[in-house]
Order: sequence, then C-alpha cells, then structure tokens
Amino acid sequence: MNNFKQLKVWQKAVELTTNIYKETKTFPSQEQFGIISQITRSVVSIPSNIAEGSGRTTSKDFNHFLSIALGSSFETETLLIISNNLGYLNKNNFEKLVSEVTEIQKMLRGLQKSNLS
Repeated sequence: MNNFKQLKVWQKAVELTTNIYKETKTFPSQEQFGIISQITRSVVSIPSNIAEGSGRTTSKDFNHFLSIALGSSFETETLLIISNNLGYLNKNNFEKLVSEVTEIQKMLRGLQKSNLS
C-alpha cells in the first residue's frame, strides 16, 4: 500500500485537518500555545500517520500507524469537546467537525480490520 493519496480515509483526514485549522483561527489568541497548538498537532497526526504507515512494508507496521492515527483522532475529538465547552465553537461547526472525526474513526477501524485479512 504505497499510494496513500488514494485512500478515502487519508483524504477525509486532510479535509478535517484543513477545517480545524480554519476554525481555530477564530479561537482566542491566548489559546495559541494551548488548545490551538494541541488540536492542530493531534489532527495533523491523523493523515500523517496514515501516510507514513502506507509506506511500510508489512501489514503489521501499517496497522501500527493506523492505530496511532486512531489515537490522534480521539485526542482531536476530546479537544473539540473542550473547545465547544469553552464556547470557542458554535454548535453547527462543532457537530460537523465531530461528525467528520467519527467517520474517520470508523474508516480507520475498517481499514485495520481489512488489513488483517
């Protein structure tokens, strides 16, 4: 699996990353080194680990990186919830972003399962 750019989950993860970067531009400036920094690092980790794993030679290695991407997706979801609780996201944007994360989580689990077969 070398062409990660053809993976739908990678494409959706890049889209989520772009959306979160756009959304965090509206966060308070005092969060620059707090939530903004943490959420952008965690969301970037999702497509990055999918890409890195696809370059590995074994299914076991690929699954390891998919597992890291999945963990980063849960971290991202947690940071979205915290951001929402602090009033940094409006309800519609929050629900849209969480829906995107949830879809990516399901896709990652599915890819892991199919990769074990």
